[in-house]
Amino acid sequence: MFGKATVWGLLPALLLSAANVVAAEQAPLRIAMTLADIPLTDGAPDQGTEGLRFLGYTVYDPLIRWDLSSADQPARLVPGLATSWKQDPEDPTRWIFELRQGVRFHDGSIFDADAVIWNLEHALNDKSPQFSRNARALTISSLWPIVAYRKLDDWHVELQTDGIDTVMPSMLNRFLIASPAQWEKLGRDQQAFRRNPSGTGPWRLKSFTPQQQAELVRNEDYWDKARVPKSARMILLPMPDASARAAALLSGAVDWAELPAPDTVPKLKQAGFTVATNTIPHFWPYTYSLLPDSPFRDIRVRKALNLAVDREGLVRLLNGLAVPAVANVTPNHPWFGKPSFAIKFDPTEARRLLQEAGYDDSHHLKFKVAISTSGSGQMYPLIMNEFIQQNLADVGVDMEVEVFEWNALTARSRAGAAAPENRGLAALNSSWNTMEPYNAFIRFADSKLVPPKGSNWGHINDPDLDALVAEVRKTPAGSTQDELLAQIDTKLVDQAVFLWIAHDVWPTALSPRVKGFVHPQSWYVDFSPVSVE
Repeated sequence: MFGKATVWGLLPALLLSAANVVAAEQAPLRIAMTLADIPLTDGAPDQGTEGLRFLGYTVYDPLIRWDLSSADQPARLVPGLATSWKQDPEDPTRWIFELRQGVRFHDGSIFDADAVIWNLEHALNDKSPQFSRNARALTISSLWPIVAYRKLDDWHVELQTDGIDTVMPSMLNRFLIASPAQWEKLGRDQQAFRRNPSGTGPWRLKSFTPQQQAELVRNEDYWDKARVPKSARMILLPMPDASARAAALLSGAVDWAELPAPDTVPKLKQAGFTVATNTIPHFWPYTYSLLPDSPFRDIRVRKALNLAVDREGLVRLLNGLAVPAVANVTPNHPWFGKPSFAIKFDPTEARRLLQEAGYDDSHHLKFKVAISTSGSGQMYPLIMNEFIQQNLADVGVDMEVEVFEWNALTARSRAGAAAPENRGLAALNSSWNTMEPYNAFIRFADSKLVPPKGSNWGHINDPDLDALVAEVRKTPAGSTQDELLAQIDTKLVDQAVFLWIAHDVWPTALSPRVKGFVHPQSWYVDFSPVSVE
């Protein structure tokens, strides 16, 4: 037996041990996001791809999902809530999806074909009671090829496309499935559903406060047992300022900081933090307006600006936290193609082209571009835009920036260059992912996909591109489709329809206490294997 003095002597150690046990059991994963607000929670998250990253693939599942388990291989699409899909051999415009059985939503209701149809109606059928204009706006880019759908039985649905479309299934990775039963239970109240969402994902949303934080808890009953989260809780904190995110990590207020400021990286590493990077299929361009009143109707001007930017110098300024971009994808990618226009730093040739187009020291090219200072994948917009602004000034180009909050910039992007609210804008600076054919090329190259139907903000309209897009959509994934996509990439570069700047390496700063993180070659990440010790 211990005497009283011995017990009191041991008490601090016992309390410390108990505190360590509690901390080990309850330590949440706290993440500083680049976003200024919590993304929408109802299965149609806003704020771009980062909205999907944090409040899409956490709370919900798509029919087809990304395998994010490897840092060495590009992420690939694998079965999610659909276990298989195939074209009808008698009518290849019809796709049959077999659904995963034994899956339940967070509210306990069963996932089945009715749930898939309900979510399609939610986004596509304005006559259905659950229709949401917001869901339509945020998911139409994934669903627009679908012209009809129906339930075949409890575990099979049919989706029909407008003509043969082999790309459509890959687009469904952004179509998330929410619980119809939860919506009914909450009185068909969309705002109530956002406060109490129900998906099938590995995390449940416990609570959130706009612009402050969201708390997610582990879904112990997740259908994929290998992906039940290691952390019991995850706290998401909107923190749009890069220096503030790094400071929060250094102070111990967070365990994970997205996109730390480049000048803080040496300090973070010296203090024992990890800054993980990987070249990911995500890049940062300026999208030109090609409308009749835009200076970028002239290919000489488009090429001149591409030759005016010192991408290598920009990467050095960013402490290596980017890769120079000379096309939508990196040169080692099977979709890169063989462009004849070599994008490089050549200010002398840039000045010559501008002069040929009618611009000189007494007649500068002047244009306005819409940017955001933070948000989904915007990398380091203030540093980068200032650097590029100076590069362009050096060749006699005056670039004026108009700053928007990220969601406002996204709204301008969805409206298109011809929209009244975008009058006066000759370009828009917004990054995007290039993970599959639609997002990498089709949504910009196809003249039919001008807003609001698609993302062709600048109104690219080229019959050769349209023909290539049509052929891609008829061709199964593989080497033949890769070659067609490489031809699209070649055409885009040779026509200089964008101002290419940088590919993302998505730096992620982590506390030494964070274990199990895998930085995939993807814009997305799987939080399930991550724990905080």
